[in-house]
Amino acid sequence: MIRIGANPICWSNDDMIEIGGNIPLEQCLSEAREIGIEGMELGNKFPKTAEALKAKLADFGLVFVSGWYSTFLLERTAEEELEAARDAIALRKGAGAEVLIVCECTRTVHGTKSAPLSTRPVMTEAEWAVFLPRMTRFAELVKAEGLQLVYHHHMGTVIQTEPEIDRFMAGTGPAVKLLLDTGHATWGGADPVRLAKRYADRIGHIHTKDVRLDVARRAADGDWSFLDSVLEGVYTVPGDGTVDYVSVFKAVPAYSGWVIIEAEQDPEKANPKTYVSMGYANLTRFLKEAGLRS
Repeated sequence: MIRIGANPICWSNDDMIEIGGNIPLEQCLSEAREIGIEGMELGNKFPKTAEALKAKLADFGLVFVSGWYSTFLLERTAEEELEAARDAIALRKGAGAEVLIVCECTRTVHGTKSAPLSTRPVMTEAEWAVFLPRMTRFAELVKAEGLQLVYHHHMGTVIQTEPEIDRFMAGTGPAVKLLLDTGHATWGGADPVRLAKRYADRIGHIHTKDVRLDVARRAADGDWSFLDSVLEGVYTVPGDGTVDYVSVFKAVPAYSGWVIIEAEQDPEKANPKTYVSMGYANLTRFLKEAGLRS
């Protein structure tokens, strides 16, 4: 079963909380539900306990999907990471999530407005040798706690390009699933259709955002940071950019789970309700055309 959810980053940003900082949580949730969204990922304005989180979303007819967790497995063991993640795991399980979204954030630059993407971390051979088995072990520990780990490749981090995604998937065990993010894949130079085909049986979660390639080119030419690129509109909702979503969805005919609209933009330039409505309409059409929804 395919369910369409949203990330509140469409309304309010977590890396720069002043982006959409004036938009109340209640506006985000009421607009999401009015659009047809079924579930929400976590944001900085959400309640901090599982019971309160579930109740708040239920007030708006929504359920909890999951939320980002930053791993630092280049700096600590899988067992140490599990201890650090205890509260995050408990919140997600208690609020009804089935997956733990993780991204390795050692030396990441995606949250630093002054750091160009060209300065993002690239792992050494020695670091790869440490990182891959630790991620597999961490995923196994997370599974034992009752959640499925899904890995979020992301601009500005150690897993950004298609060769890095391929090496990551080849070097981790079956306990590790991929969070396919169409926007990060495209901007990072990967083909999301090819990734969907290659890892169809290991995709555990899907984030959909589209890419304005003209902005991506200007970001590269100007050596912009991730956040400056976002503010300039590198991302948009599905169907408003260059991603071939029908082909992406056709490549994963057995996928069952959440498809999340996660298009971070400046709400002063891109009205959240207008754009998420557009993304939802496009997504439902793409999924139907691909045969994933009736």
